[in-house]
Amino acid sequence: MPNPLDPGHGLSTADPPSATQRIVDAITTAIVERRLMPGTKLAEQPIADIFNVSRTLVRQALMQLSRDRLITLEPARGAFVAQPSVEEARQVFAVRRMLETALVQQLAPRITPAQIEELRAHLVAEREAVLRTDVPGRTRLLADFHVVLARQLGNAVLAQLLTDLLSRSSLISLMYQSSHSAEHSQDEHVAIVEALARHDGEAAVALMAAHIGSVERNLSLNPRIHDLASALAPSPLD
Repeated sequence: MPNPLDPGHGLSTADPPSATQRIVDAITTAIVERRLMPGTKLAEQPIADIFNVSRTLVRQALMQLSRDRLITLEPARGAFVAQPSVEEARQVFAVRRMLETALVQQLAPRITPAQIEELRAHLVAEREAVLRTDVPGRTRLLADFHVVLARQLGNAVLAQLLTDLLSRSSLISLMYQSSHSAEHSQDEHVAIVEALARHDGEAAVALMAAHIGSVERNLSLNPRIHDLASALAPSPLD
């Protein structure tokens, strides 16, 4: 998902780095919009052909994505879309909860009417995407909502952190089959904005914590059975 606050992601505007960033942004967006699944192999030559660049630039992009934990690089096998562990999933949501509750707590007393209008316009776009079952669009918009909040606080570092965490959250949702509906997320976003409009920091914090907790609870994070005898034991109904 491209970061609206940092389109160069720390790179210069020279042609080779911008080509590298285009690849990073395209792969990140494809992951966030659920068009690239966990475990998908990312072969260098096909990517180079798609973007009409050298494999060296592709390799640079894959290295950056590896540092962002969106892909894994395996010796002699290549690059793959990451498959986050259960523990990593729990840690990502724990960090999001800490950051985003603090974010709305700080934003509530200072948010302006213009910023509320911006958020409400974003909510309209979310709702329209949900109603027309635009899965990539609604997934991106629902994630961007959290980055918009950080941008309104004026904290570019926090916005970048949330961008990265939300990309990883999208992978986790794919990996662990989230049952948290887009419509439910959108309704929760509406409640958060209404609390902010009232400058009610306590309510905004509670609603944000509940929202992130609800998303996490709807993931299948219970460890799978690894013991063969337990896995093959007859069910009580047999």
